[in-house]
Amino acid sequence: MDPTHEFPQVLREWAGIFMQRSMRDFVQFSRDSGLSMSQMSTLFRLYHSKVCGVSEVGDHLGVTNAAASQMVDRLVQLGIVERSEDPQDRRVRQLTLTAKGKAIVEESIEARHHWMAQLTEALTPDEQRAIVAALTILTQAALKLEPPPQPETKHPDKNRLIGEPQG
Repeated sequence: MDPTHEFPQVLREWAGIFMQRSMRDFVQFSRDSGLSMSQMSTLFRLYHSKVCGVSEVGDHLGVTNAAASQMVDRLVQLGIVERSEDPQDRRVRQLTLTAKGKAIVEESIEARHHWMAQLTEALTPDEQRAIVAALTILTQAALKLEPPPQPETKHPDKNRLIGEPQG
């Protein structure tokens, strides 16, 4: 088969398997922890951004502030998220992960990485080296296709940057 046809086909097949397995492990972890996908998504948002407000959670999830606030209330009750005053504006409440919330996110990440460790063990050292070389080339090519970063300009009516995706 011609490499220009074989490459995209193999890449789609690998991406499909990787995403299916990664999501399956993530969904299973979410179920086992008793949290919804929206709650887990919120925990990840807080894990990566460290601090955000309820409106940012709502924008991230594509729900109303009231719905986001209800969900955050539940996470606060579970001891996973903490609310505090914004030191710049006491009317604004900031959300952060508690140690328990951070541990849940890190356990979720570890659960998703477990399969990759198993996959690594299933490959010979020569296969691993070949894949590292190929993925390095693929990563560099993909990064070249990324658009240049946009200047950080605040959106006039939101607490997000212009051009920044809501999710």
